Amino acid sequence: MTKNPRPFTQNDGDIWLNGNFVPVAEANIPLLSHGLHYGSTVFEGERAYDGKIFKSDQHTRRLMRSCNLLGFDLPFSFEEFEQAKREALARSGLSEAYFRAIAWKGSGALGVGSSNNRANAAIALWPMDPYFSENAAGIRLDIATWRRPPSVCAPVKAKAAGLYAICTLSKDASKENGFDDALMLDIEGRVSECTGAHIFFARDGALFTPKADFMIDGITRATVMEIAQHRQIKVTEQTIQPDEIANFTECFIVGSAVEVVPVMEIKGTSFVPGELTRAIVDDYQAMVHGRLF
Repeated sequence: MTKNPRPFTQNDGDIWLNGNFVPVAEANIPLLSHGLHYGSTVFEGERAYDGKIFKSDQHTRRLMRSCNLLGFDLPFSFEEFEQAKREALARSGLSEAYFRAIAWKGSGALGVGSSNNRANAAIALWPMDPYFSENAAGIRLDIATWRRPPSVCAPVKAKAAGLYAICTLSKDASKENGFDDALMLDIEGRVSECTGAHIFFARDGALFTPKADFMIDGITRATVMEIAQHRQIKVTEQTIQPDEIANFTECFIVGSAVEVVPVMEIKGTSFVPGELTRAIVDDYQAMVHGRLF
């Protein structure tokens, strides 16, 4: 991810916290916050290119939906939050940056229930290197032992911090095994997504991606589908079993942080990034910089 030489808490600049800008080192929350102890936290990861936040409105609306799925409202209106993001970017002096918008239940009662806890929101941003800068030509994926939960077990359509515990475990295990990241299966053993990105496969000039049954509706995933439609590339959302992975010739993962990254291997199955993958990579970069559509 970011090659940051020091902890983020020592970064320069300000963080927008509950309506005010405060220096990074002073942007503190109470230790006894509900979101820290019980996971009542949602967030968005998004990027700015050329001084403009890419699909900012879609990210804010998804953040608001995530809050609702966890039983609280974003404590600011849509336009107030959008304006705060724009002002945070302007104050930073950055033209390209990674954003972390976050909302959580804070101080109040400290128990499983959260009805008496205040809702909070913050916006931070920083410069960001390519997510997989050491493997820009393509990455290698392990297959995680942890599985994505079904919608009857967790609010899978929320970008909730608690849902990322198994992603962290899977990412760390993949690195220990010599891979760059991990492909996660869902509770039924079907191909789902990576620890922080959706996945696409290619064969015979067409794209295939798992159905978003047990995962968040990805903004970058939808953007890639938009690019494919523009190029008249057929995209099929379907169930993909692990033993079907070898039937595809190309593979790449997508997300706001990772952007579009080719996959060279999924635990013993090799792929060669070809014209289709390169076209999506190039078109995505053109799109985020306002040179497409």
